[in-house]
Amino acid sequence: MSRIGKKLISVPSGVKVDVVDRMVKVSGPKGTLSIESHPNIKVSVDGTNGVSVVNLAPTAKLEKAMHGTVRALINNMIIGVSKGFEQKLEIYGTGYSVKEQAGNIVVTVGFSHPVELKIPKTVKAVIDVPATKGNDIPAKFTLTGYDKQELGQFASNIRKVRPPEPYQGKGIRFAGQHVKRKVGKAVAGGAA
Repeated sequence: MSRIGKKLISVPSGVKVDVVDRMVKVSGPKGTLSIESHPNIKVSVDGTNGVSVVNLAPTAKLEKAMHGTVRALINNMIIGVSKGFEQKLEIYGTGYSVKEQAGNIVVTVGFSHPVELKIPKTVKAVIDVPATKGNDIPAKFTLTGYDKQELGQFASNIRKVRPPEPYQGKGIRFAGQHVKRKVGKAVAGGAA
């Protein structure tokens, strides 16, 4: 039995959880999210205690895995509609920059053209530092949203435009991400 799945999910004030058949709908001050739970996973709402997730087939391998997964997804939905999530990104490299323009994130990262990525409806972008200053001071921006999956996927798509390279560390990375550096080729002293 899943240790995560057995835990009761507490529902903060201002958040409403509705369960109709297998559809779980969570609404709060930041927005509304819904998922369809697995057929053998029962989700029930207790008015005072919170939300409980029960595995109806505890010996089946897939249902064991889905027990904790469904509970984690519902918990993330509740946190998202009440508090929200954020992801900070940094861009390293001389001349690299980021800006928000007409609902798009526009990054200039060494290509012959700027790269535009459409911002999803559930995500908001805040540019903290629009351009890099040398190789030491990065451009910084923050993505916030209430849908954890969509926020993480969009942040990952931005990072894929120019992942950090291992020699100088130039590229787009998550804030606090450690980039393992490699030593470049040393200039060989020629034999005389």
